[in-house]
Amino acid sequence: MAQSDFTTRPEIRGTFGVVSSTHWLASQVAMAVLERGGNAFDAAVAGGFMLQIVEPHLNGPGGEVPILFWSERERRMRALCGQGPAPALASAAWFRGQGHSLVPGIGLLPAVVPGAFGAWLTMLRDYGTWELREVLQPAIDYARNGFPLVPRIVQAIVAVQALFRSEWPTSADVWLPGGRVPHPGELFRAPATAATYERLISQAKGGNREARIDAAIDLWYRGFVARAIDDFYRNAEVRDCTGQRNGGLLRYDDMANWQASYDEPVTAQYGRYTLAKCGVWSQGPVFLQQIGMLRHQDIAGLQADSPEFVHRVAEAAKLAFADRLAWYGDPVHVDVPLDALISDEYARQRAALIGARASAELRPGSPGGQAPRLPDLSAGARALAQADTRFGIGEPTFAPLPPAEEWASRELFVGDTCHIDVIDRHGNMVAATPSGGWLSSSPAVPGLGFAISTRLQMSWLDEGLPGTVAPGKRPCTTLSPGLALRDGEPYMAFGTPGGDQQDQWTVAFFLRHAALGMNLQEAIDAPSWHIDHFPGSFWPRSTTLNRVTAESRFSEAALQALRAAGHEVRVGPPWSEGRISVCTRESAGGGLLLRAAANPRGMQSYAVGR
Repeated sequence: MAQSDFTTRPEIRGTFGVVSSTHWLASQVAMAVLERGGNAFDAAVAGGFMLQIVEPHLNGPGGEVPILFWSERERRMRALCGQGPAPALASAAWFRGQGHSLVPGIGLLPAVVPGAFGAWLTMLRDYGTWELREVLQPAIDYARNGFPLVPRIVQAIVAVQALFRSEWPTSADVWLPGGRVPHPGELFRAPATAATYERLISQAKGGNREARIDAAIDLWYRGFVARAIDDFYRNAEVRDCTGQRNGGLLRYDDMANWQASYDEPVTAQYGRYTLAKCGVWSQGPVFLQQIGMLRHQDIAGLQADSPEFVHRVAEAAKLAFADRLAWYGDPVHVDVPLDALISDEYARQRAALIGARASAELRPGSPGGQAPRLPDLSAGARALAQADTRFGIGEPTFAPLPPAEEWASRELFVGDTCHIDVIDRHGNMVAATPSGGWLSSSPAVPGLGFAISTRLQMSWLDEGLPGTVAPGKRPCTTLSPGLALRDGEPYMAFGTPGGDQQDQWTVAFFLRHAALGMNLQEAIDAPSWHIDHFPGSFWPRSTTLNRVTAESRFSEAALQALRAAGHEVRVGPPWSEGRISVCTRESAGGGLLLRAAANPRGMQSYAVGR
């Protein structure tokens, strides 16, 4: 495909280092680390902590993060799991016994162990070079001295201000300074978070850098942070979307017994590319399943904005996400047939189901001949019938809460998250997708200044499913960073916010680049879409089938062709689908040529490099 005459931003090119993230300040902080001699791991950690400050509606210190990285020294890819598990007190039987048909979306009950801090510091300890104080200092400075609020933060606060004022006073103290909603663009301060990090640094003692980082991890999971969380979740009762006041299940021992863990990435081939994702505790293999099917769909001859391209990718997504629903879960607790799910034989079988007409059926497969089992999809309707609609939803960060009668239209309030990619001059690569601990998800913990992840809402209460709630079991997160090798050499770090859309938007982006020949920025800028053909991952888990939501930049002829093929097509704003960040490296002239690109949608993502 020919290069376009216009892109919204340049494709950044250089040889020293590149960064792309969902906020310009995080990108600049990470680039400053590279400029001062830090490596990609130092830079990603500093940028990740910065995202917690400047995108608090999308992630926070009490959230989670999956990380994929390439170590040039070790010449290998690794995955790092910062997704915390369910508390020991959490079980499907307990929730059902309390009258719940779903795990609530907000409040204290859906909390999991907050894994982001442990994952970031584990990578810093094992692969970075900087001290904890150095990587935390930019976040502390902005939290202490103020950062400019993007409009979406204010929108998120407006959406839940009544809840904060009447029911969650600890959050009102943080997010309604002086009792008022802050204005977009004003400098906002988070002094309690700054004080928490400063206390960690001052108390984290040790004989060397690694020992001091270990001491900080210990303070978080077995020291004053864990004790503050335990006290609040043990003793407080707060109103949530059930309309009732509920206490929490998260305890000190849940924190103390957890640590971040390394995994081998799951991989699949697409031509000259080896694509890597986190394991089946994430939705990452959904990306690989789609790529496996689309290997057999003659994508390379299509146009990126053609109905044929959209149709084939959308139909592959329907099949892969049906398998996610039926088969994915924490592999420590569930025997997931992952090898069969990503095998080429299975991909061929599934690809053969893609016809000229859009499927309106939810069709999980039978990998290895096993029969699939789906959850009770009426649970969401029952949860809504029982809910008090004054008290919010699972992830209300993307728009003000709609009227109750519109709650089934999930795209009205779909949430978001963050992403950061870094490549340094040595060739080290990091892709990370931090999320959770949203300011609107749970009350701020007194004395700490931040909320705890509510990721447990992504579990089911049916007994015997891969995704059923169980003590110590990780919910299957939507978070999904990506890496790619090309001709066996490390090439790309990429990812996006977007919940259930993450492994849809990135599939289309990757194919536009790798199969259709677009450069990185062109592949991001191209008109995009997503499907709804499964129960949403966040409360109230409403099920929509056979819907394509497409940007209005698609031609009317393409939209009509999709409708004629049987798709229910909804048309969104012209720049509304996709949040991709990406960095690449390749050998050139005896060194490395580095590239980066960032999403223009939302007007805050930023790629930098030189």
